[in-house]
Amino acid sequence: MASPSYRLAAAITAPSTGEFLVVRQPRPPSPPEEEEDYRRFVDSDLYDLPSAPLGPLEGAPRSEVAIGGADSVASRLDLSRLDVSAALDQIFHQFGLPAGMSGEWRLLKYVEEAEFGPDAGINTVYIVGSLELRLDDLPGNDRIGQYAYIGLLNSELSSNCTASPALPFQEYPPGITLVPMKSRTLAPFRTTNLVVVRSTNGAGGSTCSDFFASGEALLIDPGCSSQVHAELADLIDSLPKRLLVLVTHHHQDHIEGTWQIDYTSVTGGEKICIGDQELQVVFAPGHTDGHMGLLHVNTNTLVVGDHCVGHGSATLDSRNGGNMKDYFETTYKFLELSPHVLIPMHGRINLWPKYMLCGYLRNRRAREASILHSIENGAQTLFDIVSKTYSDVDRKLWIPASFNVRLHVDHLNSLHKLPKDFSLENFKESCGVHFMLRWAVAYVHSRSSPAILAASALAGGLAIACALRRNYCKQS
Repeated sequence: MASPSYRLAAAITAPSTGEFLVVRQPRPPSPPEEEEDYRRFVDSDLYDLPSAPLGPLEGAPRSEVAIGGADSVASRLDLSRLDVSAALDQIFHQFGLPAGMSGEWRLLKYVEEAEFGPDAGINTVYIVGSLELRLDDLPGNDRIGQYAYIGLLNSELSSNCTASPALPFQEYPPGITLVPMKSRTLAPFRTTNLVVVRSTNGAGGSTCSDFFASGEALLIDPGCSSQVHAELADLIDSLPKRLLVLVTHHHQDHIEGTWQIDYTSVTGGEKICIGDQELQVVFAPGHTDGHMGLLHVNTNTLVVGDHCVGHGSATLDSRNGGNMKDYFETTYKFLELSPHVLIPMHGRINLWPKYMLCGYLRNRRAREASILHSIENGAQTLFDIVSKTYSDVDRKLWIPASFNVRLHVDHLNSLHKLPKDFSLENFKESCGVHFMLRWAVAYVHSRSSPAILAASALAGGLAIACALRRNYCKQS
């Protein structure tokens, strides 16, 4: 795995008030010509500690900015080799301040990000200091980002949810802990996020009424592989005994750690109470036919299962009730919930949920238009459609892409958009072995040298010859 990158987050106090300063976070860029359908879905403002990328120094180490207490993390991080000065200048710029301002800084904490994947982690250095300048107070906001929570509000990352140091985790949003655990999931991811919710009121008793189920802790999607079942057992031992488990859907990388337990089905709308934490089950078909989401009411955080992923686009399971019409409807349902944070089961959390969900809608509609264009230009088989529509995508991803293509074709058929000369029956016949054989040839061709291709062709020819000979001998 690649080396992590670094980020500097600064907790700066204003002398006039003694309060820490936060800045409004920049929004992700919207398309230049945003469709009207998406304009009504806008995320609220997000405020957080100022932060900036912390890159390596070029040349010999130097110490233009002294960070008190940096020696405490010297075994894990050599700050003298990182350009703290340049990162601070970027932070000053966020307040409209000149570069190179003086101040005393000390290390608050160093947080190594858990393995969410698929790219390398982003480790964060938190420093605290005071600026010798009077600043106007910034407006407050209900949406406070993870740097402020992890760095200040949650001054010490609690370990009461993870008994084993082998399980790095992230405690954000408040009341929710994410533990990415190794699982048998699809590339490019390697882990499934185990979501842990536990009471924060100390007593552990439920404070809400009319609930479907209640407990002192909740696990969502314990789908880790058997290699880390011991760590999962340690984690469970560290939690209160009145423990509930919820799985968003039945895929192996979401249920493998559940072992044999009694279960009750949910259909959506059920209220779950974990002490002072209230959660609402959301029926969310599309990825599979019985897929569920979960809204953490206290923080308006939406756990979306595999409806979204932290990087790239989600794959729908055409073999287990995946449905494109349902997927579109669920995406709009999620948008109407107006969540503040979105938690996928693979990859990092997303702090701009409406932007992400609208992006998924745009992507799926663009793919569907491209698929229809390929069909109108003569593509008749699954392989032909995939190879034309996903020509710019690594061919090793064509298999999961083919699942989505099948569902897009079904959706186009339900909308009566397919050309009259397109045979749906012939298309379906091309979706099994026919597709896999053609994909295998295309994949080998894209990866291999001429010598390997020749050897593969020779081996294939010999295999066919042997098969024909065996068939001839049987007939004789």
